[in-house]
Formats: sequence, C-alpha cells, structure tokens
Amino acid sequence: MGHPAPAGQSLTTNYRAALRDLPGEWDAYLEAHSGLPGPRANLELVQAAADEGSLEQYQRWVQSDSEFQGLCGAVGLGRLLADGQTELLETLRALAGDPRWRVREGVALGLQRLGARDMTALLEAMRKWQDGSLFERRAVVAALCEPPPLRDPQAAVAVLEIVDHITASLGAVQDRRADDFKVLRKALAYGWSVAVAAAPAAGKPLLERWLSSDDRDIAWLTQHNLKKDRLKRMDAAWVARWAHR
Repeated sequence: MGHPAPAGQSLTTNYRAALRDLPGEWDAYLEAHSGLPGPRANLELVQAAADEGSLEQYQRWVQSDSEFQGLCGAVGLGRLLADGQTELLETLRALAGDPRWRVREGVALGLQRLGARDMTALLEAMRKWQDGSLFERRAVVAALCEPPPLRDPQAAVAVLEIVDHITASLGAVQDRRADDFKVLRKALAYGWSVAVAAAPAAGKPLLERWLSSDDRDIAWLTQHNLKKDRLKRMDAAWVARWAHR
C-alpha cells in the first residue's frame, strides 16, 4: 500500500516522492489517498501522479472503473500532450464526454497543462473544439476560464471570443434537460466572469449583449456571473447597474 505523503511545504512534491518510492503498481495507493468518497478529490495527488506516471499507466487508468484513477490518467495525458505528444489531444477530446464527471474535469486540468506550456497551441485546439459536442464545449470553457491561462491580455481576449461563440451556440440546442447542456450552462455561469475580469475593456461589452438576451438559459447564466465577487471587485458600479436591469 505504501505510506502517506509526509507533511511539508508542497503536498504535490511530497506525493511525487512517495510515488517514486512505491514498488510495483500505484493503484492501491491512489485509491487509499484519493479523498473519495468525499466532497473533494485529492488534487495534489492527482498532479503528482500526472507528473510521475507513464503513458501506459494513464491509458490503463482512464479505461479503469475507478473515477479517481481516470482523473489522474486524464491529467497525465495532458502532461504528455504539453511535452509534445500532440496525438493525445484526440484522446482527451474523446474523454471530454466521459460519463464520469471527475474524468471530464481531468480533461480540463490536462488541457491547462498544455496552456501553461503553449497557450497559443491550446487556443488553436480549443477553437476546433468550440463547435464540438456540448461536453467538448464544456471542456473548452473549463480549460480556458481559469486565472492562470488568462494572465496574458491577448490570450484573455481570445478566450472571450471563444466563450462568446459557445454562448451564441446555445440558442440552437433543443434538449435543454440533458446533462451535457446542464454542465455546459453551469460552466458558462462562472466562466464569463473569469474571462471578463481578465480583460474588462473587451469583456464587458460582450457580456452586456448577453445580459439582454431573451433566451432564458443565457439570461440565467449571465445573471449568475454578475453574482461573482471577481466582477464586483472589477467594477462594482457596473455590476450593480446591470444586476438592477
């Protein structure tokens, strides 16, 4: 089974050391320290397994019945993608529709590995995914709408354009009770606020257009973005004005 990672400055660093010391397979250790069942998976261990594992392990994990191992495997595939194994992008795209929500989250985390290495490459890939399935579009929003990928102003504007495109696509969706639509709507309900806060001059006019939408789902998700503290910190008067409308 191995031993728990010792306390220290970086849990991920310590988990990496613990994994390197383990003989044989890591599966039992991952399950024992997954944090599941519970409200939060052990994301520090996820990142450590992604750093230390192999392609063979990642492929086996994403095909296993274990949601935690699948999460680790998806992030690990993202690490290898960032390292130059570009053929794995299609593998991650297929996993974006996995029935296990933590595996889908692992796809977003794996894509962020690529963005940390080459944001231009990530944006190019996400422009191809933005017209894919609803689960794929959800992966785009989850991968891009986090503060680290948006530190570069040009990248933030590019992300806004992608999020705007995906929001526009909602109008054509017929079955809005399906899980894939619900998870995409939920991602957009916070994703806009992250992107707008990163590039307010470009983002506020785009979001304003959708705040006036007659589509009830688009209206719902835009109003939820106005509730985010990051937008209130950005421009409290603007948020109050549009919330009142």
